[in-house]
Amino acid sequence: MAAAGLAGLGPGEAAAAAQALSLPAESFGNDPRVELAWAMKAHQHAEVYFNLISSVEPKFLKLTQVDERIYEEFRRTFRNLRVDVLDPEELKSEAAKEKWRPFCLSFEGVVEDFNFGTLLRLDSRGEYSEENSILATRIQFLAIEIARNREGCNEDVRRRGRGEGMGERSHGVES
Repeated sequence: MAAAGLAGLGPGEAAAAAQALSLPAESFGNDPRVELAWAMKAHQHAEVYFNLISSVEPKFLKLTQVDERIYEEFRRTFRNLRVDVLDPEELKSEAAKEKWRPFCLSFEGVVEDFNFGTLLRLDSRGEYSEENSILATRIQFLAIEIARNREGCNEDVRRRGRGEGMGERSHGVES
C-alpha cells in the first residue's frame, strides 16, 4: 500500500498535510501532497478498523449512531449484494454507480463525511492489501462493513486476531 511513502513524513509535514486537507478542493488540482495526506488518512482508518474487528466480536460493533438505518436502507436497496467477497463491478460499473448514487446521497447531512474516499476490503476474510482493497465512499464502506459485521462475514478476522484457527490462511492476507 502507501506505507513506504507515509513513513517518510515528519511531524511538520504531517501537520501541513492535515492543514491542506481542510482547504477547498478546487485550490489543489492534482497536488501530490494532498494525495499523500489522503493516503495517510485512509491507511490509518483501515488499520484502526482492521484492529478493531480483529479484537472484538464484530456483530456487537456500532460504527455510527445510525447503523440500523444504514443497514436497513442498504439491504432494501442492495438486497442480493454479496458482502463477503465483493465484485468491484458492483461498486464501480456505470450501472452500479447509478444505483449507489441515490443511496449515498440519502446520507448527506446524516453521516459525517459520507462521501469521503476510504479503503474497503474486497474479501472480508483478508487484510487490507493492494490486491484486496478498493476505493469507496465512506457511506459505502459503512454500509458494507455494517452488513459484514451483522451477517458474520468478519468473524474469520476476529478469530485470527484472537489466535483461533491460525493454521488457515485466507485470500488477501499478507504476512
